[in-house]
Amino acid sequence: MYEMKPEYYIGIDFIDEEHKQLFQYADEAYELLHDEFTPDKYDRIDTILENLRDYTVKHFADEEEYMESIQYKKIFTQKIQHQEFVQKLDEFMDYHNDEIEDQNEQIMKILEYLVEWLVNHILHVDGQIPG
Repeated sequence: MYEMKPEYYIGIDFIDEEHKQLFQYADEAYELLHDEFTPDKYDRIDTILENLRDYTVKHFADEEEYMESIQYKKIFTQKIQHQEFVQKLDEFMDYHNDEIEDQNEQIMKILEYLVEWLVNHILHVDGQIPG
Protein backbone atom coordinates (compact mmCIF):
# COMPACT_ATOMS: atom_id res chain seq x y z
CA MET A 1 0.00 0.00 0.00
CA TYR A 2 2.65 2.52 1.04
CA GLU A 3 5.73 2.78 -1.13
CA MET A 4 8.17 5.22 -2.68
CA LYS A 5 6.51 6.68 -5.74
CA PRO A 6 8.63 8.04 -8.60
CA GLU A 7 7.79 11.64 -7.67
CA TYR A 8 9.33 11.11 -4.18
CA TYR A 9 12.84 10.48 -5.48
CA ILE A 10 15.10 13.46 -4.90
CA GLY A 11 18.09 12.14 -6.88
CA ILE A 12 20.43 11.48 -3.95
CA ASP A 13 20.64 7.70 -3.94
CA PHE A 14 21.34 6.98 -0.27
CA ILE A 15 18.61 9.39 0.88
CA ASP A 16 16.13 7.86 -1.57
CA GLU A 17 17.00 4.38 -0.26
CA GLU A 18 16.48 5.50 3.32
CA HIS A 19 13.16 7.12 2.40
CA LYS A 20 12.12 3.76 0.90
CA GLN A 21 12.72 2.13 4.28
CA LEU A 22 10.57 4.72 6.03
CA PHE A 23 7.72 3.94 3.63
CA GLN A 24 8.23 0.24 4.42
CA TYR A 25 7.57 0.98 8.09
CA ALA A 26 4.38 2.77 7.07
CA ASP A 27 3.41 -0.27 5.02
CA GLU A 28 4.11 -2.53 8.01
CA ALA A 29 1.76 -0.43 10.11
CA TYR A 30 -0.86 -0.54 7.36
CA GLU A 31 -0.61 -4.35 7.16
CA LEU A 32 -0.96 -4.59 10.95
CA LEU A 33 -4.00 -2.33 10.85
CA HIS A 34 -5.70 -4.72 8.43
CA ASP A 35 -4.53 -7.91 10.17
CA GLU A 36 -7.76 -9.46 11.43
CA PHE A 37 -5.95 -12.45 12.93
CA THR A 38 -4.04 -10.48 15.55
CA PRO A 39 -6.52 -9.29 18.17
CA ASP A 40 -3.86 -7.78 20.45
CA LYS A 41 -1.50 -5.65 18.41
CA TYR A 42 0.28 -3.98 21.33
CA ASP A 43 3.66 -5.73 20.90
CA ARG A 44 3.73 -5.26 17.14
CA ILE A 45 2.84 -1.56 17.44
CA ASP A 46 5.63 -1.25 19.99
CA THR A 47 8.13 -2.90 17.62
CA ILE A 48 7.08 -0.76 14.66
CA LEU A 49 7.38 2.44 16.71
CA GLU A 50 10.79 1.48 18.10
CA ASN A 51 12.14 0.47 14.69
CA LEU A 52 10.67 3.57 13.07
CA ARG A 53 12.17 5.87 15.69
CA ASP A 54 15.62 4.22 15.59
CA TYR A 55 15.74 4.26 11.80
CA THR A 56 14.45 7.83 11.61
CA VAL A 57 17.20 9.06 13.95
CA LYS A 58 19.79 7.28 11.77
CA HIS A 59 18.26 8.66 8.58
CA PHE A 60 18.15 12.23 9.87
CA ALA A 61 21.78 11.99 11.03
CA ASP A 62 22.83 10.70 7.59
CA GLU A 63 20.85 13.39 5.81
CA GLU A 64 22.21 16.17 8.04
CA GLU A 65 25.78 14.92 7.62
CA TYR A 66 25.33 15.09 3.84
CA MET A 67 23.86 18.59 4.06
CA GLU A 68 26.81 19.72 6.17
CA SER A 69 29.24 18.21 3.67
CA ILE A 70 27.77 20.31 0.85
CA GLN A 71 27.32 23.34 3.10
CA TYR A 72 23.58 23.38 2.52
CA LYS A 73 22.16 26.74 3.58
CA LYS A 74 18.78 25.45 4.80
CA ILE A 75 20.19 22.83 7.17
CA PHE A 76 18.95 24.61 10.28
CA THR A 77 15.32 24.43 9.09
CA GLN A 78 15.83 20.75 8.30
CA LYS A 79 17.25 20.02 11.75
CA ILE A 80 14.29 21.69 13.46
CA GLN A 81 11.80 19.72 11.37
CA HIS A 82 13.72 16.52 12.08
CA GLN A 83 13.67 17.19 15.84
CA GLU A 84 9.94 17.89 15.77
CA PHE A 85 9.31 14.63 13.93
CA VAL A 86 11.31 12.59 16.45
CA GLN A 87 9.47 14.34 19.30
CA LYS A 88 6.16 13.35 17.71
CA LEU A 89 7.34 9.73 17.50
CA ASP A 90 8.23 9.94 21.19
CA GLU A 91 4.70 11.17 21.89
CA PHE A 92 3.26 8.21 19.99
CA MET A 93 5.48 5.88 22.03
CA ASP A 94 4.41 7.47 25.33
CA TYR A 95 0.76 7.29 24.29
CA HIS A 96 1.25 3.66 23.25
CA ASN A 97 2.77 2.81 26.63
CA ASP A 98 -0.50 3.91 28.24
CA GLU A 99 -2.04 0.77 26.65
CA ILE A 100 -4.86 2.42 24.75
CA GLU A 101 -8.00 0.41 24.18
CA ASP A 102 -8.42 1.07 20.46
CA GLN A 103 -5.19 -0.14 18.91
CA ASN A 104 -6.44 0.29 15.34
CA GLU A 105 -7.20 3.95 16.00
CA GLN A 106 -3.68 4.36 17.34
CA ILE A 107 -2.18 2.75 14.24
CA MET A 108 -4.30 5.03 12.02
CA LYS A 109 -3.04 8.15 13.82
CA ILE A 110 0.57 7.00 13.46
CA LEU A 111 0.06 6.20 9.78
CA GLU A 112 -1.68 9.46 8.97
CA TYR A 113 1.02 11.53 10.64
CA LEU A 114 3.92 9.49 9.24
CA VAL A 115 2.75 9.45 5.63
CA GLU A 116 1.58 13.06 5.52
CA TRP A 117 4.82 14.29 7.10
CA LEU A 118 7.04 12.10 4.92
CA VAL A 119 5.40 13.07 1.64
CA ASN A 120 5.33 16.79 2.47
CA HIS A 121 8.89 16.76 3.79
CA ILE A 122 10.27 14.88 0.80
CA LEU A 123 8.42 16.93 -1.81
CA HIS A 124 8.83 20.39 -0.29
CA VAL A 125 11.97 20.24 1.85
CA ASP A 126 14.27 17.36 0.90
CA GLY A 127 13.56 17.99 -2.78
CA GLN A 128 15.46 21.27 -2.48
CA ILE A 129 18.71 19.61 -1.39
CA PRO A 130 21.20 19.79 -4.27
CA GLY A 131 22.26 16.37 -5.51
